[in-house]
Amino acid sequence: MNIVSVLQIILAVLVFIIFGLIAAYFLIIYMNNKREEEKEEEETASSEKLKDFNGMPRESIYKFMEFDEVKDNMIIRKNRTQYIMILQCSGVNYDLMSEEEKIAVEEGFVQFLNTLRFPIQLYVQTRSLNLRDIVDEYKAKVSEMAQDIEKVNTRIQSAKETKNERLQQKLEFEKRRKERVLDYGMDIAEYVARMSLNKNVLQQRTYLILSYFAAESGVTQDTPPEEVDAICFSELYTRAQTAMRSLQASEVSSRILNSEEIAELLYIAYNRDDSEILQFSKALDSQYDALYSSGKDVLEKKQAKLDEEINAAAIDLATDSIVRADKYKQIEDMKKEQKIKERANDLIDQYKDQLDNVTYEGAKEEVRKAKIAKEENN
Repeated sequence: MNIVSVLQIILAVLVFIIFGLIAAYFLIIYMNNKREEEKEEEETASSEKLKDFNGMPRESIYKFMEFDEVKDNMIIRKNRTQYIMILQCSGVNYDLMSEEEKIAVEEGFVQFLNTLRFPIQLYVQTRSLNLRDIVDEYKAKVSEMAQDIEKVNTRIQSAKETKNERLQQKLEFEKRRKERVLDYGMDIAEYVARMSLNKNVLQQRTYLILSYFAAESGVTQDTPPEEVDAICFSELYTRAQTAMRSLQASEVSSRILNSEEIAELLYIAYNRDDSEILQFSKALDSQYDALYSSGKDVLEKKQAKLDEEINAAAIDLATDSIVRADKYKQIEDMKKEQKIKERANDLIDQYKDQLDNVTYEGAKEEVRKAKIAKEENN
């Protein structure tokens, strides 16, 4: 066997080994992909379908909720493609207004609708009135009034010891006045406490829903989620401020709901029957969110920064407008000066026959050179 034959055999073996390694490489990749797909399918199945209960499958709660999370005073939906901010609007006593006032409110609302440049939704929610906080506030004030009366009693006793009758009479009058206020406050607190037991006391609240899609800002899939949230928050906050100012024309005041209030709104919307038994405020009082932070809320920082930017831009625009508008005043001054000179020349022409030629031409020249003093407004 010559050398050429040996080399051919070695080459054939090497080619066979190379093809075998390539086949093994693709086989390994295929097996890894298959295992990953099976793992993803198992995770999806475990998240969407939990243990059976009496033969019925338990579905994940996320299949029923139409939002991803509540963050930075916004509702985030559809995998960060839609962001929602909510304004709570206060009503006006329309039926108690005069005809002129009603027309003004209607015209203001029409103006609000005409100024809209983005979609809105109106949502009305009826809930039982929670008077617990009001009762607690009345009780705290009644307690403070009782403490004030005790302090007055101490001062009356001191005035008796010093035999200051005038001060004593003044303090006794003050005590009687505070006691009447205390009795009235106790009656009010008791009445409100009785009302809180009535579950038929309802309150209707109106909300303005503002939505913004992330695609409107031009973000891509490679944009970090934090940056997408910040951009959408800025746009929604600007829209909210615009809507709030427009609503003021119809005497409707509004404010942006914070994350806690949005969560309560959604909680009542999803649990209409149980929301009165398991109140959202009681859940907060149970301190399930007991994480504590002493720093300033990041959302307040964002809103303050946006307000500063808006104010700075408004100041710059106003300054530039004033500077540009100054040229109109200069033009008016020039026109006024020209009219004064023309009027002066007319007067000189009227007395031309009474003046010699040198005086006449000199007066004309002086009028031409004259500088009209500008009037200053005090």
